[in-house]
Amino acid sequence: MLDTKPLLIAREFPDLYRDQLQILQVNLGYLCNLSCTHCHVNAGPKRKELMDLATIDLVIEVLQKRQVQTLDLTGGAPELNPHFRYLVSEARKLGVEVIDRCNLTVLNEPGQEDLAQFLADHQVNVVASLPCYTQDNVDAQRGKGVFGGSIDALLKLNALGYGIEGSGLSLTLVYNPGGAFLPPSQEKLKQDYKARLWDDFNIQFNELFTITNMPISRFGSMLLSKDQFEDYMQLLLDNYQPQNLDTVMCRTTVSVDYQGQLFDCDFNQMLHMPALNAAHEPRHLQDLLADDFYGADIQVAGHCYGCTAGQGSSCGGAL
Repeated sequence: MLDTKPLLIAREFPDLYRDQLQILQVNLGYLCNLSCTHCHVNAGPKRKELMDLATIDLVIEVLQKRQVQTLDLTGGAPELNPHFRYLVSEARKLGVEVIDRCNLTVLNEPGQEDLAQFLADHQVNVVASLPCYTQDNVDAQRGKGVFGGSIDALLKLNALGYGIEGSGLSLTLVYNPGGAFLPPSQEKLKQDYKARLWDDFNIQFNELFTITNMPISRFGSMLLSKDQFEDYMQLLLDNYQPQNLDTVMCRTTVSVDYQGQLFDCDFNQMLHMPALNAAHEPRHLQDLLADDFYGADIQVAGHCYGCTAGQGSSCGGAL
């Protein structure tokens, strides 16, 4: 796979500094039942990297010590980590909001038949990837049959109350562009999704997040192979909006990899750009027990223009 990191670190980006820690985003491993073309973590069925129980216990300790508001679980398919349900249960006992970044089809996997019910029982917020409301576009990005499996999973979630107003069970869908272009208006696309999914399948959901494709990992390699990397970077630069610097997710979120290493965001994690202490040494989850890193430097490079272009982009959608 072609590596875009040397091209990205050669580009300057404005300095950024940490604010109060609010969200701990934990990557439970790169194992996934899918291999999507836009996946920035190169997840797939053959990946073996999974967070172990000792590190998960340390996550729980950090949640309590730092009084973190939100635990954001990602992967791979985070649900395929054998300790996923233990971590969710313990975090909810602490009163922490839990987000499960779900690819939907994992709800249909053998051994996961009761997963949707587990999520509902623990009032986990489901943030589900559905890059389009049409079969052709979804299957092109994520694999043949994925759209049908995603619809089945959404119907299962709706039946439990997810996405239904007043249920208290939040269902958010996530759109990623299918190519080297920026997402359209998040609010406009949300209305399109709501209309199409209701008309075609009687599916409901609460919110839609639009997330810009980052020029890293699998997507970045595709850009290089098609000689589109520089054009895409120019698109991000041309649409740079400095006001988005105030609300980028790296200011209030710490990203944790499956080994407990810390990063300023999930994208830096994939670029192997760790969060650094004052001695320029990589930080570890253990360090959060002593310090919340308020005011610390954030590691930046050219891919950061992806979060600040146009309407902005974060794991919480448009900025």
